[in-house]
Amino acid sequence: MTTAQITVDFAPELRLFVAAAQRHGPSAVPIDSVSTLGHIVESLGVPLTEVGELLVDGRSMSPAQLPADGAVVSVRAVVRPQRFAEPMRFLLDIHLGTLARRLRLLGVDTAYENPDIGDAALATRSATEHRILLSRDRGLLRRREIFAGAYIYSHRPAEQLDDVLSRFAPPLAPWTRCTACNGPLRIAEKQTLRGHLPSDTERTYNAFAQCLDCGRTYWKGAHHARLDDIVTHALENFGTSP
Repeated sequence: MTTAQITVDFAPELRLFVAAAQRHGPSAVPIDSVSTLGHIVESLGVPLTEVGELLVDGRSMSPAQLPADGAVVSVRAVVRPQRFAEPMRFLLDIHLGTLARRLRLLGVDTAYENPDIGDAALATRSATEHRILLSRDRGLLRRREIFAGAYIYSHRPAEQLDDVLSRFAPPLAPWTRCTACNGPLRIAEKQTLRGHLPSDTERTYNAFAQCLDCGRTYWKGAHHARLDDIVTHALENFGTSP
């Protein structure tokens, strides 16, 4: 009995997800009569959030379609920058706290769940609030209910930030969001903060901002130079106006 099969070739950017046998070029994959293109691609290890166009014998096809025996499938990566019809808002899982703070530093609307609320609740929040879910968990990104998602490829926060800014090109508005809670910042007069600041801070600094949601106060302290380097790098390489 002959088993039906297709030939699948993954874009180089996607080959890190698949088994060694599929990393070096086209490979034969057995099929049945019920598995869609999307199911086959995900069963081979690639989240659909990372897939751009699916070409079957040179023609673009939907992940929901069934491939025919002998078809040649080319799986392309997402085209960058990835565009959305509505304002970009993000949701990050428990493992991406540093990335969340850096996105907020740049004024990007970024929700972050800590403590962990679980995959189902994250997916539901992504769908309800139309937030792009960022994660290094491929299983989480396979959940059908998410609004949109993206795999974070690096363990390093600086590389993670560059990856997100390159992929989505969100408008940047540095120093306008609270890095702790994502709320909006407003300029705060020093006299309104008297008695609520460390004494040395009150003596040394004159410019302050305060979060309208959580009340946290910000000033250009010892860490400002490091944060300013992050902002400068982002604006020079990915800067777009809000």
